[in-house]
Amino acid sequence: GRSRLEGDPDLQFLLKGGDLLKVLSPSWKKTRYFRLQEDCKTMWRESKKTFKKNDTFSLDDISAVQMGRQSEGLKKNTEEQVEDRCFSIVFKSRRKNLDLISSSEEEGKQWVKSLQKVVSNLNNLSRKQKTEHWIFSCLRKADKNKDENLSPSEVKSFMHLINIEVDDEYVEMLFKKCDRSQSGTLAGEEIKHFYDLLTQRDEIDVIYEEYAKTTGFMSAQNLVDFLLKEQREKATLADAHRIIETYEPDENAKEKKLLSKDGFLMYLNHPDAMILNPDHKDVYQDMSQPLNHYFISSSHNTYLMEDQLKGPSSTEAYIRALQKGCRCVELDCWDGSDNEPVIYHGYTLTSKILFKDVIKAISEHAFKTSQYPVILSLENHCSVEQQEVMARHMSSILGSALITSPLGDGMPTNFPSPEELKGKFLIKGKRLNKLEDTFAEAAADDTDVTEEEESNDEDMQKEKNTKKKLTLAKELSDMVIYLKSVHFHGFEDAQKNLSFYEMASFKEGKAMKLAEESANAYVRHNVEKFSRIYPAGSRTDSSNYNPVPLWNAGCQIVALNFQTPCTDMDMNQGRFLVNGKSGYILKPAFMRDVATEFDPITLTRGDWLKHKTLHVMVISAQQLPKVNQKKSSIVDPLVKVEIYGVPADVAERETEPFDNNGFNPSWNENFQFDVYVPELALVRFSIEDYDSSSDNDFVGQYTIPFNSLKMGYRHVPLFNKNGDLLPSAGLFVHIMVLDAE
Repeated sequence: GRSRLEGDPDLQFLLKGGDLLKVLSPSWKKTRYFRLQEDCKTMWRESKKTFKKNDTFSLDDISAVQMGRQSEGLKKNTEEQVEDRCFSIVFKSRRKNLDLISSSEEEGKQWVKSLQKVVSNLNNLSRKQKTEHWIFSCLRKADKNKDENLSPSEVKSFMHLINIEVDDEYVEMLFKKCDRSQSGTLAGEEIKHFYDLLTQRDEIDVIYEEYAKTTGFMSAQNLVDFLLKEQREKATLADAHRIIETYEPDENAKEKKLLSKDGFLMYLNHPDAMILNPDHKDVYQDMSQPLNHYFISSSHNTYLMEDQLKGPSSTEAYIRALQKGCRCVELDCWDGSDNEPVIYHGYTLTSKILFKDVIKAISEHAFKTSQYPVILSLENHCSVEQQEVMARHMSSILGSALITSPLGDGMPTNFPSPEELKGKFLIKGKRLNKLEDTFAEAAADDTDVTEEEESNDEDMQKEKNTKKKLTLAKELSDMVIYLKSVHFHGFEDAQKNLSFYEMASFKEGKAMKLAEESANAYVRHNVEKFSRIYPAGSRTDSSNYNPVPLWNAGCQIVALNFQTPCTDMDMNQGRFLVNGKSGYILKPAFMRDVATEFDPITLTRGDWLKHKTLHVMVISAQQLPKVNQKKSSIVDPLVKVEIYGVPADVAERETEPFDNNGFNPSWNENFQFDVYVPELALVRFSIEDYDSSSDNDFVGQYTIPFNSLKMGYRHVPLFNKNGDLLPSAGLFVHIMVLDAE
């Protein structure tokens, strides 16, 4: 069960390995021997320190392998002439990049090509193959004396590796069952049998047997019945044949157009058959509405990797946020030396990065995850001279992708749509005047103003301008078109005096207060204008706040610290999981109407109110990772199901903990929730390791928009606390959504 690459020259190259120069600083470059271990999924690195054990990392953890001096470390610590020999490994987790130099350009290319091939092969393994992969690499680890036979004690350590606490009697029983040759060890087929007993899914057998009405197999018609009745899917015989063709591993069954139990399990484990509606994975919403009719994935202090008192600033942090689908990034700009503006968290010990390097990194990575526009939110603390430098950098690096004038002819009356702004950058910042003035000036050239009026006017203008001029460079001001920052003086004032493109930023506390006390006014304000929300300055640990109440009030740009893993970021990942991870989610129709009566707090009953009931049965989980690496700790998992949405919908239920089993715990517990505003609701499934004496440990979670749930028996993938997928773990549930009476 190793991989489809058996015997592949690139795989052989990695298994043999070789010396590479590891780069940490301009002076620290040391040779280390790297090679791929026999399990074909762990890289091994020899360490020269006597007591330090050799380092390993999993290929699963690699997010990209980049040729050349692309990473910050290589740019800073190496000379240009080694460009062709350099490459870096970027990790999904918070592990630092690995910057490496090979002995020749040829060898460097070979490393990059081989790593990319093996990593992409790993990513393409279906979940079922991954499970096998995982089991066999564990089997090899448990086989201490490498004789390819497992003794009872090796079996016990094997069970432990796959996260099941078993007493000796149980090992003995399973062992006797499998040791048909009575040799006292397990080999070959016997290990396979042992594995089969371990991967047994009784709950799926029960479902399968209910529908397998054709000589113990499922026919295409049986499968259609299952899809219609249980999964609530409009399925035809043609669909059933396609599923059998795609997922049935047993050729004989496939020929007879039958689905075996293995094929059925493979199908249920496929992402398209999981809990997320596959029609919602790609862009499925109308993207031609005005820009402010969307929720936009937004980041705060984007330049920080950790916290905002002393953490490092890095262009890497911008790349990470953009890769996660973030569409609004923040740039805190300050005067730097040599007339080069820098970005950092002012008046603190966070490190500084060059403004131009950040713009370059953004330009390079902005549209890889999503094609839709990126907003550059400028926090400008620079002198006028350095603001001019900022304007020059943006204009030369971003070029025609930067919006510097309205899209149509004449003064716009509304925002363009995400569709019209694909591949474009918008600047949010202060402006010296109203956008209307630039059009008025052009028209005013034809009209004569009497001297007296003019001078009078001018004096006032001068007075106003000198105050403003000190603070803002015209070049930069002119780049602000659709997102002009202004102060907020109440909803009435905004309605009367602000143009559509003039927007306020609210500190979280102020915004929460408005969202509670004037919810309907806030919703209406956001039909015509933009609102940006940002975390309180007191959060020096870069912690976050709950974005949901602000989305409920129609706020579009709810900025979170992407660098801080927490439930609030899980909400953000869940909200923007759908619509092609484009970072734009269309607001519900009742939040895009100027006269809307919608009030998330009092829930004024309008015809938009479609009350639903959600029934969830938490059935089982598979292969939950160990939380504590302490040798003896096996998880006691419990499952929480939570609804986030308007206050009336917020709810939480949890199962009993299941003792000492992370491999295949089962609960079979039923929960019911009333959901009044499904369009704004998010459902969060989380698994915790129960601890009676202290806080439970987090194991994994998955958050999904209520309207993207699929019904029936569904697997739920799980993300770790950083928001990366846990490769083999999952939750199995049954979902039913009914219209409430």
